[in-house]
Amino acid sequence: MATFDVIILGGGPAGYVAAIRSAQLGLATAVVEKDKLGGVCVNIGCIPTKALLHSARVAGVIAHEAKDLGIEVGAVKTDYGVAMKRSRKVSEQNSKGVEFLMKKHKVTVIKGAGTLLAGRKVKVGADVHEAKKAVIIATGSRVKGIPALGLEINKTTVISSDEALFLEKAPASIAVIGAGAVGCEFADIFNSFGSKVTLIEALPRILPIEDAECSDTLAKSYKKRGIDVVAGAKVVKAEVKADGVTLTLEAGGKQQAVTAEKVLMAAGRAVNTEGMGFKEAGVELTDRGFVKVNLATLETTAKGVYCIGDVAGPPMLAHKGSREGTFVAELIAGHTPHPIRYDNIPSVTYCHPEVASVGLSEEACKEKKLDYQVGRFPFSANGRARASNETEGFVKIIRDKKYGEILGAHIVGGHASEMIHELAVARENEYTVEEIDLAVHAHPTLSEAVAEAALDSMGRVMHI
Repeated sequence: MATFDVIILGGGPAGYVAAIRSAQLGLATAVVEKDKLGGVCVNIGCIPTKALLHSARVAGVIAHEAKDLGIEVGAVKTDYGVAMKRSRKVSEQNSKGVEFLMKKHKVTVIKGAGTLLAGRKVKVGADVHEAKKAVIIATGSRVKGIPALGLEINKTTVISSDEALFLEKAPASIAVIGAGAVGCEFADIFNSFGSKVTLIEALPRILPIEDAECSDTLAKSYKKRGIDVVAGAKVVKAEVKADGVTLTLEAGGKQQAVTAEKVLMAAGRAVNTEGMGFKEAGVELTDRGFVKVNLATLETTAKGVYCIGDVAGPPMLAHKGSREGTFVAELIAGHTPHPIRYDNIPSVTYCHPEVASVGLSEEACKEKKLDYQVGRFPFSANGRARASNETEGFVKIIRDKKYGEILGAHIVGGHASEMIHELAVARENEYTVEEIDLAVHAHPTLSEAVAEAALDSMGRVMHI
């Protein structure tokens, strides 16, 4: 039996960050991982999709903008297989980077599937390892289909994001079920690589957890690019054949058929809790299937066993899991970590235009009956956006009318994923819109739109 201070089940963004921080704090640490280090995010999630989205964006610029930019090109030919292979190289580099970090921090990596035992013990194969201080569950999540409709993932005509990342060529047509971040990103990718794309969402609008203005702006952009957006639609029937799938949708009391070469299931993820001994070790689950945790400490119902990342509950985001990993490691080491503000975790969809947000949407402010003021600034009025040919979208800031507190911020447009963090920092430190304005923003930059939106919320906008 090997003994460590901390044993972590899972080597994804939550688990490996917890391991690094634990090791930095002098704790003997082990990570149990059956697949490649980096988890879903690095290997079949965040990183490879961003590589494909970059290829998609370049293809779009060359095909639709190059002539206006003074660049003459011939007929644009895209090759999804080549882009896919590049994305795999990027993922492999990142995974090897995590391996290097484990060695650098002297974290023991135990290859295999771990089973939790009572008394802070973990079994891997025939070996049992003991954690003197804590076990951290970071087992992540996986894709899921809709078996009740016959849409079980078969990896040929009905695929998940996992299979989509390994296709040798883009399908002639594809129906994407689920218009959250994953669905919208793949709709963007396949549209840019020549597929006829139908994006289907059961809720009334795409990106349903985002501010309605942002969702509407992206939907209009997608429709302009030829993506069929069908929101408020329920899949009532699926006919799966060897060469394609026919879906029967019901929306607004009417039915319509959608036939596609492939269907991509992007309607949520299932957490990994089965067959790992959680129940036997005293770890309880919530009604929704997540591991039950004390939100103040992230400790489970089993003493000395903590849980982080997707399996600990929403939001199911890599950066949320990483922060939880740091938090738990510091707690176990006897520190008093900064509390995690779950209402201040940025959300990003990396399609084009990008969509990013932090804090409350305007709809949430209305539901809470808050007295608020909205400030907006369109990128069409921003000098850098015009120069870069990225004039779609806007910055929207929602402030408390009396005190100027930033209740929420929403950005649609180029580089929104980078710009949102100014507002996340502001909210974390309780800055007001007045303090956003006081910080001098360089000219010309897209970030000037943030300052202008802050001014607009106070009735002082300059450039519109």
